Amino acid sequence: MTTFGIIGSPLQQSFSPLFFQNKFKKEHLDDYNYQLFPLNTINDFPALIAQHRDLAGLNVTIPFKQSIISFLDNIDPTAEAIGAVNVVKIMRNGDTITTFGYNSDCIGFEKALLSFMPVLPPQALILGSGGAAQAVAFTFKKLNVSFQFVSRKNNSNYLSYNSLTKEIIHNYPLIVNTTPLGMFPHISECPAIPYSFLSPNHYLFDLIYHPNCTLFMENGKKYGAQTCNGLEILREQAEESWRIWQS
Repeated sequence: MTTFGIIGSPLQQSFSPLFFQNKFKKEHLDDYNYQLFPLNTINDFPALIAQHRDLAGLNVTIPFKQSIISFLDNIDPTAEAIGAVNVVKIMRNGDTITTFGYNSDCIGFEKALLSFMPVLPPQALILGSGGAAQAVAFTFKKLNVSFQFVSRKNNSNYLSYNSLTKEIIHNYPLIVNTTPLGMFPHISECPAIPYSFLSPNHYLFDLIYHPNCTLFMENGKKYGAQTCNGLEILREQAEESWRIWQS
Protein backbone atom coordinates (compact mmCIF):
# COMPACT_ATOMS: atom_id res chain seq x y z
CA MET A 1 0.00 0.00 0.00
CA THR A 2 1.26 3.47 -0.94
CA THR A 3 0.06 6.26 1.33
CA PHE A 4 -0.27 9.98 0.76
CA GLY A 5 -1.71 12.47 3.20
CA ILE A 6 -1.94 15.97 4.56
CA ILE A 7 -0.42 17.59 7.65
CA GLY A 8 -1.70 20.71 9.38
CA SER A 9 -4.23 21.87 11.94
CA PRO A 10 -7.19 21.79 11.73
CA LEU A 11 -7.80 19.13 9.09
CA GLN A 12 -11.42 18.08 9.62
CA GLN A 13 -12.72 20.03 6.61
CA SER A 14 -9.82 19.27 4.27
CA PHE A 15 -10.72 18.98 0.59
CA SER A 16 -7.81 16.66 -0.20
CA PRO A 17 -8.92 13.24 1.17
CA LEU A 18 -12.14 13.12 -0.85
CA PHE A 19 -10.40 14.44 -3.97
CA PHE A 20 -7.68 11.80 -3.88
CA GLN A 21 -9.96 8.96 -2.79
CA ASN A 22 -12.16 9.70 -5.81
CA LYS A 23 -9.11 9.95 -8.05
CA PHE A 24 -7.73 6.62 -6.87
CA LYS A 25 -11.12 4.96 -7.38
CA LYS A 26 -11.59 6.45 -10.85
CA GLU A 27 -8.10 5.43 -11.97
CA HIS A 28 -8.34 1.97 -10.33
CA LEU A 29 -5.37 2.64 -8.04
CA ASP A 30 -6.40 0.11 -5.42
CA ASP A 31 -3.02 0.15 -3.66
CA TYR A 32 -3.12 3.88 -2.94
CA ASN A 33 -4.74 5.68 -0.03
CA TYR A 34 -4.83 9.20 1.42
CA GLN A 35 -4.98 10.04 5.12
CA LEU A 36 -5.19 12.97 7.53
CA PHE A 37 -2.13 13.45 9.72
CA PRO A 38 -2.91 16.22 12.25
CA LEU A 39 0.26 17.41 13.98
CA ASN A 40 0.43 19.40 17.20
CA THR A 41 3.79 20.82 16.16
CA ILE A 42 5.98 20.63 13.06
CA ASN A 43 8.63 19.06 15.30
CA ASP A 44 6.58 15.85 14.98
CA PHE A 45 7.19 15.69 11.22
CA PRO A 46 10.38 13.55 11.25
CA ALA A 47 8.74 10.95 13.49
CA LEU A 48 5.69 10.84 11.24
CA ILE A 49 7.60 9.93 8.10
CA ALA A 50 9.84 7.52 9.99
CA GLN A 51 6.91 5.64 11.51
CA HIS A 52 4.80 5.43 8.32
CA ARG A 53 7.10 3.55 5.97
CA ASP A 54 4.50 3.47 3.19
CA LEU A 55 4.17 7.28 3.17
CA ALA A 56 5.29 8.64 -0.22
CA GLY A 57 3.99 12.20 -0.24
CA LEU A 58 2.25 14.89 1.78
CA ASN A 59 0.26 18.03 1.30
CA VAL A 60 1.01 20.75 3.84
CA THR A 61 -1.53 23.27 5.08
CA ILE A 62 -1.93 25.87 7.84
CA PRO A 63 0.12 26.49 9.96
CA PHE A 64 3.15 24.55 8.67
CA LYS A 65 3.80 25.81 5.13
CA GLN A 66 6.75 27.93 6.22
CA SER A 67 8.02 26.09 9.29
CA ILE A 68 8.36 22.75 7.46
CA ILE A 69 11.13 24.07 5.23
CA SER A 70 13.88 23.57 7.80
CA PHE A 71 12.91 19.89 8.11
CA LEU A 72 13.30 19.10 4.39
CA ASP A 73 16.39 17.88 2.56
CA ASN A 74 15.70 19.62 -0.76
CA ILE A 75 13.59 22.62 -1.78
CA ASP A 76 12.36 23.32 -5.31
CA PRO A 77 13.51 26.79 -6.53
CA THR A 78 9.92 28.06 -6.80
CA ALA A 79 9.11 26.98 -3.24
CA GLU A 80 12.37 28.52 -2.05
CA ALA A 81 11.54 31.81 -3.76
CA ILE A 82 8.07 31.84 -2.22
CA GLY A 83 9.32 30.77 1.20
CA ALA A 84 6.55 28.20 1.63
CA VAL A 85 6.01 24.51 0.89
CA ASN A 86 2.66 22.79 0.46
CA VAL A 87 3.78 19.56 -1.25
CA VAL A 88 6.37 17.10 0.07
CA LYS A 89 7.70 14.17 -1.91
CA ILE A 90 9.28 11.38 0.14
CA MET A 91 11.89 9.08 -1.41
CA ARG A 92 13.11 5.96 0.41
CA ASN A 93 16.20 3.84 -0.21
CA GLY A 94 16.36 1.22 2.49
CA ASP A 95 16.50 3.11 5.77
CA THR A 96 17.50 6.36 4.07
CA ILE A 97 14.71 8.92 3.72
CA THR A 98 15.06 11.96 1.45
CA THR A 99 12.42 14.69 1.36
CA PHE A 100 11.70 17.27 -1.34
CA GLY A 101 9.57 20.41 -0.90
CA TYR A 102 7.46 22.08 -3.60
CA ASN A 103 4.81 24.76 -3.87
CA SER A 104 1.71 24.04 -5.96
CA ASP A 105 -0.37 26.86 -4.42
CA CYS A 106 1.04 29.37 -6.90
CA ILE A 107 0.05 27.20 -9.86
CA GLY A 108 -3.45 26.65 -8.50
CA PHE A 109 -3.92 30.32 -7.71
CA GLU A 110 -2.72 31.51 -11.12
CA LYS A 111 -5.06 29.20 -13.04
CA ALA A 112 -8.04 29.98 -10.81
CA LEU A 113 -7.37 33.74 -10.86
CA LEU A 114 -7.13 33.95 -14.65
CA SER A 115 -10.36 31.98 -14.95
CA PHE A 116 -12.09 34.38 -12.56
CA MET A 117 -10.51 37.56 -13.93
CA PRO A 118 -8.93 37.18 -17.41
CA VAL A 119 -7.96 40.88 -17.54
CA LEU A 120 -5.98 41.66 -14.40
CA PRO A 121 -5.80 45.08 -12.72
CA PRO A 122 -2.47 46.83 -12.16
CA GLN A 123 -2.71 46.62 -8.35
CA ALA A 124 -4.01 44.21 -5.70
CA LEU A 125 -4.22 43.87 -1.93
CA ILE A 126 -3.18 40.64 -0.23
CA LEU A 127 -4.83 40.13 3.15
CA GLY A 128 -2.47 38.13 5.37
CA SER A 129 1.25 37.42 5.43
CA GLY A 130 1.61 33.64 5.81
CA GLY A 131 2.66 30.94 3.37
CA ALA A 132 -0.43 31.27 1.17
CA ALA A 133 0.08 35.04 0.98
CA GLN A 134 3.65 34.50 -0.24
CA ALA A 135 2.40 32.17 -2.99
CA VAL A 136 -0.12 34.80 -4.10
CA ALA A 137 2.61 37.47 -4.09
CA PHE A 138 4.88 35.22 -6.20
CA THR A 139 2.08 34.81 -8.74
CA PHE A 140 1.37 38.54 -8.86
CA LYS A 141 5.05 39.22 -9.58
CA LYS A 142 4.92 36.71 -12.43
CA LEU A 143 1.77 38.35 -13.83
CA ASN A 144 3.10 41.92 -13.39
CA VAL A 145 0.48 42.90 -10.83
CA SER A 146 1.84 45.20 -8.12
CA PHE A 147 0.58 44.38 -4.65
CA GLN A 148 0.51 45.43 -1.04
CA PHE A 149 0.23 43.14 1.98
CA VAL A 150 -2.33 43.97 4.66
CA SER A 151 -1.72 42.49 8.09
CA ARG A 152 -2.28 42.92 11.80
CA LYS A 153 1.50 42.81 12.23
CA ASN A 154 3.34 45.98 13.14
CA ASN A 155 5.74 46.07 10.20
CA SER A 156 6.76 48.73 7.73
CA ASN A 157 6.33 46.19 4.91
CA TYR A 158 2.57 45.87 5.52
CA LEU A 159 -0.45 48.11 5.55
CA SER A 160 -2.54 47.77 8.69
CA TYR A 161 -6.26 47.14 8.45
CA ASN A 162 -6.86 50.45 10.22
CA SER A 163 -4.95 52.32 7.52
CA LEU A 164 -7.20 51.21 4.64
CA THR A 165 -8.78 54.43 3.41
CA LYS A 166 -11.41 54.92 0.73
CA GLU A 167 -8.67 56.02 -1.66
CA ILE A 168 -6.60 52.89 -1.05
CA ILE A 169 -9.58 50.60 -1.56
CA HIS A 170 -10.49 52.49 -4.74
CA ASN A 171 -6.96 52.10 -6.12
CA TYR A 172 -6.77 48.35 -5.46
CA PRO A 173 -9.67 46.70 -7.33
CA LEU A 174 -8.51 43.14 -6.59
CA ILE A 175 -8.44 41.98 -2.96
CA VAL A 176 -7.29 38.46 -2.05
CA ASN A 177 -7.96 36.96 1.38
CA THR A 178 -5.24 34.49 2.37
CA THR A 179 -6.14 34.45 6.08
CA PRO A 180 -8.20 31.67 7.73
CA LEU A 181 -10.80 34.22 8.87
CA GLY A 182 -14.22 32.91 7.90
CA MET A 183 -13.18 29.28 7.49
CA PHE A 184 -15.66 26.72 8.83
CA PRO A 185 -16.62 26.48 11.67
CA HIS A 186 -15.78 30.16 12.34
CA ILE A 187 -18.05 31.41 9.58
CA SER A 188 -19.01 34.64 11.40
CA GLU A 189 -15.45 36.01 11.05
CA CYS A 190 -13.96 38.04 8.21
CA PRO A 191 -10.99 40.34 7.56
CA ALA A 192 -11.57 43.82 8.98
CA ILE A 193 -11.44 45.82 5.77
CA PRO A 194 -13.82 48.80 5.20
CA TYR A 195 -16.35 46.97 3.03
CA SER A 196 -18.47 50.09 2.54
CA PHE A 197 -15.73 51.46 0.26
CA LEU A 198 -16.16 48.56 -2.18
CA SER A 199 -17.93 48.97 -5.52
CA PRO A 200 -18.95 46.93 -8.59
CA ASN A 201 -15.42 47.59 -9.87
CA HIS A 202 -13.95 45.36 -7.17
CA TYR A 203 -13.05 41.68 -7.28
CA LEU A 204 -12.77 39.70 -4.04
CA PHE A 205 -10.95 36.37 -4.14
CA ASP A 206 -11.07 34.24 -0.98
CA LEU A 207 -8.67 31.29 -0.74
CA ILE A 208 -11.16 29.66 1.66
CA TYR A 209 -13.45 27.11 0.02
CA HIS A 210 -15.57 26.04 3.00
CA PRO A 211 -18.06 27.61 3.36
CA ASN A 212 -18.75 28.13 -0.31
CA CYS A 213 -19.52 31.81 0.28
CA THR A 214 -17.60 33.35 3.18
CA LEU A 215 -18.61 36.46 5.11
CA PHE A 216 -15.77 38.27 3.28
CA MET A 217 -17.48 37.40 -0.01
CA GLU A 218 -20.98 38.17 1.28
CA ASN A 219 -19.87 41.62 2.44
CA GLY A 220 -18.36 42.29 -0.96
CA LYS A 221 -21.51 41.26 -2.79
CA LYS A 222 -23.51 43.80 -0.77
CA TYR A 223 -21.59 46.54 -2.57
CA GLY A 224 -21.64 44.91 -6.00
CA ALA A 225 -18.19 43.31 -5.95
CA GLN A 226 -17.51 40.15 -7.95
CA THR A 227 -16.42 37.25 -5.73
CA CYS A 228 -14.70 33.88 -6.02
CA ASN A 229 -13.77 31.20 -3.48
CA GLY A 230 -10.76 28.91 -3.37
CA LEU A 231 -12.26 25.63 -4.56
CA GLU A 232 -10.72 25.81 -8.03
CA ILE A 233 -7.31 26.50 -6.46
CA LEU A 234 -7.65 23.31 -4.45
CA ARG A 235 -8.47 21.26 -7.53
CA GLU A 236 -5.58 22.68 -9.51
CA GLN A 237 -3.00 22.37 -6.73
CA ALA A 238 -4.15 18.83 -5.93
CA GLU A 239 -3.56 17.79 -9.55
CA GLU A 240 -0.13 19.43 -9.41
CA SER A 241 0.61 17.55 -6.17
CA TRP A 242 -0.18 14.29 -7.91
CA ARG A 243 2.10 15.16 -10.84
CA ILE A 244 4.93 15.90 -8.42
CA TRP A 245 4.48 12.65 -6.53
CA GLN A 246 4.43 10.64 -9.74
CA SER A 247 7.43 12.34 -11.35
